[in-house]
Amino acid sequence: MALRILTRRSWLGLTGAAAVALLAAPGVHAAETPKHGGTLIITTTPEPSLITNALSSAPTTAEVATKIFDGLLEYDMDLEPVPSLATGWEVSDDGKAVTFHLREGVRWHDGKPFTSADVQFSLLQVVKEYHPRGPGNLGPIAAIDTPDEHTVVVRLVHPYPPMMKGLSSLEAPIVPRHIYEGTDYRNNPAVNEPVGTGPFRFVSWEKGNYIELARNEDYWREGRPYLDRLIFRFIADSATRAAAIESGEVHVATFGTINPVEMRRLEGLDHVEIAAGGYEALAPVMLLELNNKQPPLDDKRVRQAIAYALDRDFIVDNIWYGFGKPAVGPISSVHEGAGLYTEEGIRRYDVEDRIERANALLDEAGHPRGSDGMRFTIVHDPAPFGEDWRRMGEYIKQALKRVGIGVEIRNRDYPTYVRQVHNEYDFNMTSSWYVGMADPTLGVQRQYWSKNINADVAFNNTARYSNPEADRLWEAAQVEMDPAKRATLFHDLQRILTEDSPNIWLMEMGLVAVQNSKVEDLITSPLGVRGGLYDTWLDQ
Repeated sequence: MALRILTRRSWLGLTGAAAVALLAAPGVHAAETPKHGGTLIITTTPEPSLITNALSSAPTTAEVATKIFDGLLEYDMDLEPVPSLATGWEVSDDGKAVTFHLREGVRWHDGKPFTSADVQFSLLQVVKEYHPRGPGNLGPIAAIDTPDEHTVVVRLVHPYPPMMKGLSSLEAPIVPRHIYEGTDYRNNPAVNEPVGTGPFRFVSWEKGNYIELARNEDYWREGRPYLDRLIFRFIADSATRAAAIESGEVHVATFGTINPVEMRRLEGLDHVEIAAGGYEALAPVMLLELNNKQPPLDDKRVRQAIAYALDRDFIVDNIWYGFGKPAVGPISSVHEGAGLYTEEGIRRYDVEDRIERANALLDEAGHPRGSDGMRFTIVHDPAPFGEDWRRMGEYIKQALKRVGIGVEIRNRDYPTYVRQVHNEYDFNMTSSWYVGMADPTLGVQRQYWSKNINADVAFNNTARYSNPEADRLWEAAQVEMDPAKRATLFHDLQRILTEDSPNIWLMEMGLVAVQNSKVEDLITSPLGVRGGLYDTWLDQ
């Protein structure tokens, strides 16, 4: 489904008056009447190290935590904000103050009342400081006022429309001030025995086996959640996870837990299906990150040649079995409906004569073929995310050999990979993926803004790409409140980035889940299985 940005009216409000939210909740419901009861069993991997996502952006942490915590907002399938802990909001004429009206009668799982103090504490002292994407989502916040227990006024250094796209339970979960204040947040016992306001409450965690959540009987959404329990199972072997789905022992497998070829086999069974959608708000893009500061990849002609040499259709169809589509640039086409995505005027690398162009660029860059037909050799670090990433690494090695580039594959365990690639920049080329988020400022900017070159923060501008004009455009897009002008800024960025090719964009990922057919309404928001699952039910 096409996505669209907030209109000027929905951001600014009625010329300074209220931009009051619609009171309808997101979701696409089955025709049948939902049934209460039952336990939904989900398998995911790897097992999280903590389950409070205010302190982590790890995918498996988010999959668990978004059932325990709420955010101020949620989003419909067009990425328009809808109420959650905030029932409405309004924005000042100058765009520098956003007032949120909070839901009354909400209680934490320990029975304490939820108030504006929890929002102020969570956004300023926890999420902004400790969530890896917190500075991008909330960076311009200068202060938060709490005139009463159910009103929050967010004061911004400058207008920041992207903030309204980063206030879900995934990006900005609200945590209990009375539990965290005055403690070492990361070592507070509540990190792994969390207390939230969400649809499910934490019950137990048996390390290496499962996490159990139970229905929050006092949840503020009347009659929900429908499920009695959620169980997150941790199964070490991919084949065993697939067998558990096939047997019905497990109801849902998140993307990445089962090899794509097995996913295609399983969807042929009568009782198993692919739960399409549910990743639109993530806008995930798979890519090769190139070390722009290290020869020969400091020459954009070499980077362009590598981009031409790779067949994205082959990668999508034969390695990832169609779970995605070829990417042509840094911004996902899910933003096309919003006007932020363009293919006009960009350098395309999927042209028919791509091999000839690659060879010509490498010759021009001063890398002739030697007697063995090879020009130079680079090291490739496949992402340590499983067998399919290693298979893609083998394909890349074969594809680049065609244009005379040798590739040495260096497999590393996850901690070593992060340290060498993201902290020490000891790499030539690595495969990875990033979450583009509901607005490019929130997810894409960090990959290509020179101010995000930081060896202490992994998964940011790993390429160490720096272009003053690109920086200027990113910074202008942060504050531009006119949707049409803002779209033009992103179009210009796509043209610059595809020309410079600091990275190579391979695939827009379809982070789909595999589910048992008895599971109903698993995907009801653009966050999919990373949503609250309060509308999900079992037909049994």
